[in-house]
Amino acid sequence: MKNSILPTYCPKTNIHTFNIVDNLQVTVTETSNPFQMPAESLFSMAARINKKRSFLFVSKVLGKHIPVNPYTPLLSGAALGLLLYRGMDTEDAGSGMDKLLDQAVHGLIHPQHAEEAYRELLAARLTLARPAVFIGFAETATALGHSMYNLFAGGASYIHTTREEIPELTSVISFEEEHSHAVDHLCYALHPEMLSGNEPVILVDDEITTGNTAINIIRDIQGKFPRREYVVASLLDWRSAANIQAYRDLEQELGIEISAISLLQGTIQVDGTPRLEAEAGQGRADFTGVPVVTTYLRDGLERLKVSSADSCGEINPSPYLKLSGRFGLESADNRIIDQEVSQVAARLMALREGRRTLVMGVGEFMYLPMRIAAEMGEDVFYQSSTRSPIHPQHRPDYGVRSAAGYPSAGDPSITNYIYNVEHAQYDDIFVLLERDVPAERIKPMTDVLKGLAGNKVHLIVLGPGQESEEAADEGDR
Repeated sequence: MKNSILPTYCPKTNIHTFNIVDNLQVTVTETSNPFQMPAESLFSMAARINKKRSFLFVSKVLGKHIPVNPYTPLLSGAALGLLLYRGMDTEDAGSGMDKLLDQAVHGLIHPQHAEEAYRELLAARLTLARPAVFIGFAETATALGHSMYNLFAGGASYIHTTREEIPELTSVISFEEEHSHAVDHLCYALHPEMLSGNEPVILVDDEITTGNTAINIIRDIQGKFPRREYVVASLLDWRSAANIQAYRDLEQELGIEISAISLLQGTIQVDGTPRLEAEAGQGRADFTGVPVVTTYLRDGLERLKVSSADSCGEINPSPYLKLSGRFGLESADNRIIDQEVSQVAARLMALREGRRTLVMGVGEFMYLPMRIAAEMGEDVFYQSSTRSPIHPQHRPDYGVRSAAGYPSAGDPSITNYIYNVEHAQYDDIFVLLERDVPAERIKPMTDVLKGLAGNKVHLIVLGPGQESEEAADEGDR
């Protein structure tokens, strides 16, 4: 079928061919699928507007480009944590772990069971036999890495990379993601000693295509904080034989060990040329009169008083959340985060008016909004805005059916996108911001959201602002 993105199956060899757009085809050959998860339960496909990379595996379990049950992305990270736990020399990593993995996989395939499976995993109170440092890659895998780390009741620490510049702090590691739309990664650990031991480093990304991102960060870490062991964890692993050999070569060069875990591994073949711009008529949603209510949550969330600088050199002095994952966490912090999440969720749940609700994170700020969404009651869905430009097509078998773009509130030189949200699909839309931003910078996003919400847009600033704690209006903030 022309333009069909439905996979063509070959049962013996597990080959899936995706005809994404007229001139772009991707063929996936599975090489490892330990849980026999159907590929369509993990991803769909779309054309990416990027000269370096022409396609995108649109994850159904990540909470980025597709609205999902908030427990689904939390469960996907926890499932990777279970794989890690089972692979380590852990005494109780036997039949009990197999049962938990079965529950996790069932919850990922059937989202209505995701909450039950996730709660079962946390109730196990797993502790790593050896301490480990988890690093999640911005922007897409910040929550995935956090949810993987959060599975463990002890023995773990976590930090995620960032593309935000914080002049008052020094990045302890830095590296490039070569195929990305934004290549520079920074890492602001408040306590650099979290990286200075000999613990294994667990590098977490949603998808590995070449493996070069992991190689780049391993080189930088090894030059500053040498150790013996690295683990690369991902939902999808598409490395070729040459890419896998590059890991072996790096092991020999640096005297280290690198292992990889994933839910699905295979190889990909791309035929056709990339789409470099969206079709005419695609873009931001039409403006409507849906009201925007801004709420500042001043209490209960610990903050770090540092400022950021955008690409134009403009400074935002609004403080960051200290326990977001951007500045480093230890297992002992998890209980504090749980308490803060429950307090915020209870307050936001009281603001809900309609039945169907969408809770959104923004860019790298994904995990805490995801956790809050999970505790806001029934009929709540979660996703995040993204800076990744994707070509939309309104087809049921395509990964991105609608797109709305606007200048980023944090840095207007960057375009952010909201995908797969149709007008009035949700009654209330809650957007959670880590920090306050000037009103003129947030307006392009709220204008888009007013064209999407059926009832009301709630702009939730998880920090102090200069305006009244709750300010409502009929259009502008």
